[in-house]
Amino acid sequence: MKKWVLGFIGGLIILLAGYIFFVEPATFFSPLSSSFEQGPFFKPSIATYTPDRVSLAIIFADNHDWVATLSGERIRTIVATGDVIVARVVNIQTTKRDDFAWPFEKTADFLKSADVTFINLEAPLTEDCPMVNEGFKFCGDARHVEGLVFAGIDVASIANNHAGNYGIEGIENTTQLLSENNILVAGRNKTVYKNVRGIKFAFLGYNDIGYEEKGISWTNDDVMRSEIAEARKNADVVIVGVHWGAEYQSQPDKRQIDLGHLIVDSGADIVIGNHPHWIQPVEVYKDKLIVYAHGNFVFDQEWSQETKEGVVGKYTFYDDSLIDVEFLPIFIEDWGQPYFLEGEEKRAILGRMKKESIILSNL
Repeated sequence: MKKWVLGFIGGLIILLAGYIFFVEPATFFSPLSSSFEQGPFFKPSIATYTPDRVSLAIIFADNHDWVATLSGERIRTIVATGDVIVARVVNIQTTKRDDFAWPFEKTADFLKSADVTFINLEAPLTEDCPMVNEGFKFCGDARHVEGLVFAGIDVASIANNHAGNYGIEGIENTTQLLSENNILVAGRNKTVYKNVRGIKFAFLGYNDIGYEEKGISWTNDDVMRSEIAEARKNADVVIVGVHWGAEYQSQPDKRQIDLGHLIVDSGADIVIGNHPHWIQPVEVYKDKLIVYAHGNFVFDQEWSQETKEGVVGKYTFYDDSLIDVEFLPIFIEDWGQPYFLEGEEKRAILGRMKKESIILSNL
């Protein structure tokens, strides 16, 4: 056979091998696929990227930097914290300093970096909040709204067992104050919506602790099914915050699990739980995410290690698909100011959260 023919065939073989090695993986494998180890030339693109389903492996991965390789215009981020309770000693600390941004000084930059930051605000904000360091009738000075604005809070659910501590007037005044400062209020018997560059997010909030109160959304099964289904029709992503569970427990109880499943079955993409004051596990149920408790974020429970800990959840969407979840552990110091943990302290909290999540998945 002539040398030029052999050379031509050899060239075709080399081209074909190059195509298979460099092009095909990008076409058939997403960056999280366990069956493909990314090479130095791999970079997912808008045309080739197919989101993987969220799993515990993705959530508790050591590194989440791969998200930065995706097209920024297709990415939206939601951040959710643990309980925000600007009452009792927190209220004393901020009033004494005349600095209502103080609780958020060490975390605000991260909170503001999200497209939407969602909190559970567990204290009415009032003009005449008394200065007390104990008890369970919560309130915070109305000027705490300055701190919420400073921290970039976009949506606050007030569906919890302390929102009504100062009656319907406290609920109404808090709602008005938040609204005047461009903070959407969830948990008041209606869905609120936030449009983020063409993707519409729905936020709902429900309380399952204590008793049903006027002006606050309660966990009535039929009502939730109807409201969540309606939100599903009107939004690309549905996020539901729930105040539930037993305090100071590392695992959700049966009521939480049943309720979380009902909410997902009704159309929710993410369930954001709070109230236990401890970090609780996550569950992937029917490819949707249930976070049973983020722990505390701003609160004065200095009496135990667990109540001074929490996680901030960063939920990353590729268009309307949840593709990544990253939990950032925090520690609360000085009776109400959280800061982000690093190193071994960070790994220890995430390790416990992962362990409890695996235990839950095997029940």
